[in-house]
Amino acid sequence: MANTIHPEVTWAQRSSDSDPERNYLYVNLKTPDVPRADAKLSITASNVSFTGTSGKGVTYSVSLDLYAEIDPENSKVNHTDREVELVLRKKELKLEYWPRLLKDSKKVHFLKTDFDKWVDEDEQDEAAEDDYANNFGGFGGDDAGGLSNIDFSKLGGMGGAGGMPDLECGTNVGQQDDLPELEEADGKSKIQEVS
Repeated sequence: MANTIHPEVTWAQRSSDSDPERNYLYVNLKTPDVPRADAKLSITASNVSFTGTSGKGVTYSVSLDLYAEIDPENSKVNHTDREVELVLRKKELKLEYWPRLLKDSKKVHFLKTDFDKWVDEDEQDEAAEDDYANNFGGFGGDDAGGLSNIDFSKLGGMGGAGGMPDLECGTNVGQQDDLPELEEADGKSKIQEVS
């Protein structure tokens, strides 16, 4: 295997001392063009290993010895054309974050923090409601791309009818008191017909 490289690995995490559903790691293996059929992924309590060959002949291989144990039975995998997304449930319920992803504290060139998913430890309760892992769908061979469980009505915070914002055209929709009267008090129309 002359053309074997480490994939870029990004990660983030959440922690909870009471709720296992909010106690997990996000780990993404950047493995472009590796078909699911040509990939070998192994998840144990203390290790994640991946080997796969892309359609361009590049073989990606990585073995991650984790800082602490995870629960493989309650972890999730989504293999896309660009990456392998993992949501790994931490075994021990603790409020504190892991200090690092790997057991070894030595810096690894292919491992990076996923700042798109990272939330500081003291701010994680604010982000937990719409958190990515709780909406992470499309597992088990579903080709939905991991979007099947996302509630799109929570995205964008748009009001108005049908999720569309009220448009202003001189008056606000729904504020009837600002509209001019169409009839005078004696029942005659204020609108003149043009012939």
